[in-house]
Amino acid sequence: MSTKPNEQERYVVGIDLGTTHTAMAGARLDEESARPEVLPISQLVAAGTVDARTLLPSFLYFAAEAEGAQALPWDAERRFAVGELARSRGADAPLRTISSAKSWLCHPGVDRRGGILPQGAPEDIEKISPVEVSWRYLEHLTEAWDARLASLGEAPAPLGQQEIVLTVPASFDAGARELTAEAAMAAGLEKVTLLEEPQAALYAWIEAMGERWRKELKVGDVILVVDVGGGTTDFSAIAAVETEGSLELVRVAVGDHILLGGDNMDLALAHVVKQKVAQGGVELDRWQMGALTHACRGAKERLLGDAKLDAVPIVLAARGSKLIGGGVRSELTRDEVTRVLVEGFFPVVPGSARPAVRARGALTQLGLPYASDAAVTKHLAAFLGRQADALARLSLPHAGTGTAADRGPSLLHPTAVLFNGGVMKSDALRTRLLGTLNAWLAEDGAPPVRTLNEVDYDLAVARGAAAYGLVRRGRGLRIRGGTARAYYVGIESSMPAVPGIEPPITALCVAPFGMEEGTQASLPPNEVGVVVGEPVRFRFFGSTVRREDEAGTELERWKEGELEELAPIEVTLPAEGRREGDVVPVRLHAAVSEVGTLLLEAVATAPRKPDERWAIELAVRGNDGST
Repeated sequence: MSTKPNEQERYVVGIDLGTTHTAMAGARLDEESARPEVLPISQLVAAGTVDARTLLPSFLYFAAEAEGAQALPWDAERRFAVGELARSRGADAPLRTISSAKSWLCHPGVDRRGGILPQGAPEDIEKISPVEVSWRYLEHLTEAWDARLASLGEAPAPLGQQEIVLTVPASFDAGARELTAEAAMAAGLEKVTLLEEPQAALYAWIEAMGERWRKELKVGDVILVVDVGGGTTDFSAIAAVETEGSLELVRVAVGDHILLGGDNMDLALAHVVKQKVAQGGVELDRWQMGALTHACRGAKERLLGDAKLDAVPIVLAARGSKLIGGGVRSELTRDEVTRVLVEGFFPVVPGSARPAVRARGALTQLGLPYASDAAVTKHLAAFLGRQADALARLSLPHAGTGTAADRGPSLLHPTAVLFNGGVMKSDALRTRLLGTLNAWLAEDGAPPVRTLNEVDYDLAVARGAAAYGLVRRGRGLRIRGGTARAYYVGIESSMPAVPGIEPPITALCVAPFGMEEGTQASLPPNEVGVVVGEPVRFRFFGSTVRREDEAGTELERWKEGELEELAPIEVTLPAEGRREGDVVPVRLHAAVSEVGTLLLEAVATAPRKPDERWAIELAVRGNDGST
């Protein structure tokens, strides 16, 4: 007997597909008082040992032929492992292990659908794409979910049929969001909504507080969410405003995509240990440095998670006969971790500080585009400075008074801070960041911030994603967000050819700041021409600071830093009965999908066939471009 899909939809499930860990939380839809609960995930934790853990490490390990199958209860012949075993194997076999796939997923400089991981893999491994890695993590969740329900004797409720809220960094561009959704679809997840991770963290805090949150937040509050995870540093500002007599939360600012997080810190700690073993006459090769970085990741997490530990031993396998004792032995101490992380990544800087940009070498190894400046505090200063007038549209007061406030704020004034991400587990890091931030606010004439009650830094995003799923069904307060930036398309002016002079570009706003997902933009009925039948390049721009521009606003010039040109989309629009190179008069139409993809359509004003139009998705760029 067949079961209707709607009969199987009994849960809303939040998934935090993190750089270092993946977590899952769920809530029943048929229970009015249901609250999100973290769901255990079965995984290999050692060779031949399966256990259910609340965190699934975001690591994938390709086993060597001699190791045999990496058996799971639902697949006895599997040749790869995902989770705890994969992470631990990274210290012994780094070239067979994939980590940080999420960072690769948002890297527009590589073919994100191409087989590029693991880098430097041996010949017996067929490399896979960042999209496929993400898909395998999500597929593991679906398999573990289905196996768990079966073991509990519950009626079938496949994860693919549940309402899924999948989180992404707020700074993910439309391309990375679309690829994340594509990975989810490949894993069989059919009902997916994307949610920004900082918003998920705030939803988790609100859900944990119950009705007490109304006493903690008031109109005029600006919540700064500082999310430092395994691969990225994310900043978001969410304001509490009054709408028709009720308090409402509005996301007013999102920071740039900053590839700076636990991965950078692991590498910094690996260099500390490398220097120590070098003093003993041992030089590490590239393979051992990869293994050492994995080992330092585990040591860092243990030291940050257990205040009773003073040091964690580091042991590397041998790579040659010259190594005494068959390997390299050292340790990583709590003092070393604190010193490297606090002073190296959270230095005390003035509010006017900005991240340094160093000149890059002409030749470089292919890899992730990490931030060139490791100081999180500098990136925070840049974010707050760039968003100094983010509250202007909301008519909210800046918190400053006195002389500094009279001349206008030099930075956005948060009134509360919510920390998230595994890196922020450290008391020393939170204390340093708060002290630095409060010094900036004092200089700007604003009062110090308060810290919102702590949530579980590893599990808050998954909980918050599930809570958001309930909010979508009318159970709770919704944070209004929409697009994190305004989007523009470049329209080339018509002019005679002049040597050395490019035709001027007008930037047409097609999606204003904060445009809600699932909505359309009303563009003016002006005609433009679209070239069909030959290769063309669409130029797109984004802005996190031009909040007043409406759909249809045309910019012939703009100040430096106001617009950022995005990677172009190069396509050949089908001629379909027209001549190659024809310029077809069209009107533009724009919409934002439920997953945050900008869809730009050129609708022919004199169609040759019914509803003739050409569609461009600002979702995947460069090699991933699509029409």
